[in-house]
Amino acid sequence: MAGLLCGTKRKKQVSDLQEEEKHAINTTLLPPSMEGNPEDSQLEESAERSILDPSSRDDPKFKELQKRLIDWINDELEDERIIVKNLEEDLYDGQVLQKLFEKLSGWRLNVAEVTQSEAGQKQKLQMVLGAANQLLRPHGWDIDWSVDSIHSKNLVAIMSLLVGLAMHFQAPIRLPEHVSVQLVLVKKREGVLHTTHVTKTLTTTTEMMMGRFERDAFDTLLDHAPDKLNVVRMSLLTFVNKHLNKLNLEVTELESQFADGVYLVLLMGLLEGYFVPLYNFFLTPESFEQKVHNVTFAFELMQDGGLNKPKARPEDVVNLNIKSTLRVLYNLFTKYKDAE
Repeated sequence: MAGLLCGTKRKKQVSDLQEEEKHAINTTLLPPSMEGNPEDSQLEESAERSILDPSSRDDPKFKELQKRLIDWINDELEDERIIVKNLEEDLYDGQVLQKLFEKLSGWRLNVAEVTQSEAGQKQKLQMVLGAANQLLRPHGWDIDWSVDSIHSKNLVAIMSLLVGLAMHFQAPIRLPEHVSVQLVLVKKREGVLHTTHVTKTLTTTTEMMMGRFERDAFDTLLDHAPDKLNVVRMSLLTFVNKHLNKLNLEVTELESQFADGVYLVLLMGLLEGYFVPLYNFFLTPESFEQKVHNVTFAFELMQDGGLNKPKARPEDVVNLNIKSTLRVLYNLFTKYKDAE
């Protein structure tokens, strides 16, 4: 009996030792900050999951991108009395994403208003992501998110989706450019966890990202017929000076002289025949924010005058983006070209 007990004890010691060796192997293959993650130990054979490297989580540009996205969501959903503080914790169940998508698109998704069950949350996410993918995929946007990744609170997947929506719906925000993060991919092979590092790009330049949705006549002119673009410039220059000359103002450089928004505001007043009170805008703007305020105000005057919301963003006009400025002025030209 004693020999049997000793043999059983030795088997248990060998089994424990094997488990320790296996854990030691797995631990050496994982970054120190990833050790002991219970989700990794539960991975099925050949399954893979991604983890945001802690160094990327602390990156200032990455943090700034999170802040801009959170502020944007809160501005959009202010009427819904929704306040987002944490993208992972507040968006994973699909409730906020549903409200945001419906607000941006004007669509009404046929899903339960509130659901607590995991199955109900995933069903809601399936509807929201299906609709979002339907809009984004035709423009070549990388669909780097899924129901499972969003529901498992994968921050990079959530942010990738939000960046795509912000660009598609021309959010009135300036996202930090060239934001990339390091991901640790964990995969189980033969019971052992293996890791590789990959770089995930969240934003490039605003012009490149917006270009996926804004290919139009001006893009064609810039790419293939710059000589004709000069004809358009001269026509717009003649148009704006015809009206600004009434105030003894003259434009010689379209992209630079409209960048602070002052001439845009004054031009709208002249075209619509009213005086714009000086307290509504900055006559001599000094900061980037003041210039954006002016251009935004001019856009509001345009919409009050019956024009559609400009495709361009105020920030792009302020940043001397010629295509954005030409789009705005061309919209004015098409409506007011016969105005005296």
